[in-house]
Amino acid sequence: MSHPKASTHAQPRGPLAGVTIIDLTQFVLGPYATQTLGDLGADVIKVEEPLGDRQRRNGKSPAGDDMGPLFMALNRNKRSVAIDLKTLPGQRALSRLIKKGDVFIHNMRPEAIRRLGFSYDAVKAIHPDIIYVEAVGYASNGPYAGRQAFDDLIQAASGVTALLPLYDGNPELRPLPSLVADKTCGLFAAIATLAALHHRQRTGEGQFVEVPMLETFTGFAMAEHLWGQTFIPAAGKFGHPTTITPHRKPYRTKDGHLAVLPASQEQSNRFLELGGIADPYESERFKAAKDGKERVAIYYAMMQEAALTRTTEEWMAVCAEHHIPVMRANELSTLFADPHLAATGFFETRTLADGTQWRAMQPGIRFERTPAAITRNPPRVGEHNGELLGEE
Repeated sequence: MSHPKASTHAQPRGPLAGVTIIDLTQFVLGPYATQTLGDLGADVIKVEEPLGDRQRRNGKSPAGDDMGPLFMALNRNKRSVAIDLKTLPGQRALSRLIKKGDVFIHNMRPEAIRRLGFSYDAVKAIHPDIIYVEAVGYASNGPYAGRQAFDDLIQAASGVTALLPLYDGNPELRPLPSLVADKTCGLFAAIATLAALHHRQRTGEGQFVEVPMLETFTGFAMAEHLWGQTFIPAAGKFGHPTTITPHRKPYRTKDGHLAVLPASQEQSNRFLELGGIADPYESERFKAAKDGKERVAIYYAMMQEAALTRTTEEWMAVCAEHHIPVMRANELSTLFADPHLAATGFFETRTLADGTQWRAMQPGIRFERTPAAITRNPPRVGEHNGELLGEE
């Protein structure tokens, strides 16, 4: 089954075709959530300030100051209207859009959206069965409610900035090098939207949905890292041992790197033998280790020695033959040439109306009958004002 090359409106419609999302989100969390819904076929109407989503101006772009790289990565499959919500005409325009929408989603602080006149009660008065999704930093029933929240703040509050010290021994608290809290919570917002749509389909009821970042991300990140603290009294320390070991990294090969994850001692033994180390667990150096910690270090040293005896491609082939779980470790510079991603068409070159080419990443989810697809390039600010605000 070939990967869908969806670049025109003639392609089959996604599973959310017919669902209209009124999207007041900015930054990362909200746009990632609504782009996910757009990939699934929803009509996402991005409501922007007259100057546009502030993420538009983040980073250099040959397409202009309003089409920065992160904006491009988060805002495909959307139509844009530019509205000044601080004015009466702007508020009336948004009210008209709300009447046509199925979902209203924002990631403003609750007091800010109330000041604009679009709290849940106000939106419900316009459209009684609307699904109203409010992505916030902290749950409304806790002392942090209403505070500003960004990815680094949530990584800090959730305990995630304390994970790298468990891995490398450096006691300095540090966030993971990804906007992982924003993107994870964006997925939770998309999941919540889908669940509310399902409920409305069964009952006809819309509802208010709160997606708090701290609670959703803490649950996501600590699923494995509560570990011994799962029990009361505690049965051990924080931190999943397999994921925080400093040995958890790809090995160097003759020409690159390889991640190896044997599922059994038999597979480990086979990998080492394929790398020229016979009877590794009976070897003199392994048996001479003074304790378990030293044996672990010797094991990983032998794995590295074995990995260096072949090229990455040779290891990919021989490990497939022997059913040993491995995978090439791409450098960022080799990612575009990965044979699997190339074969599936994951990176797609698309062209904006002004001729600027950009690299889109195809939706990973696959549907047999209603494929997820890229049908629209990221929009210019207010690109669709005429077609959307002119409709009655």
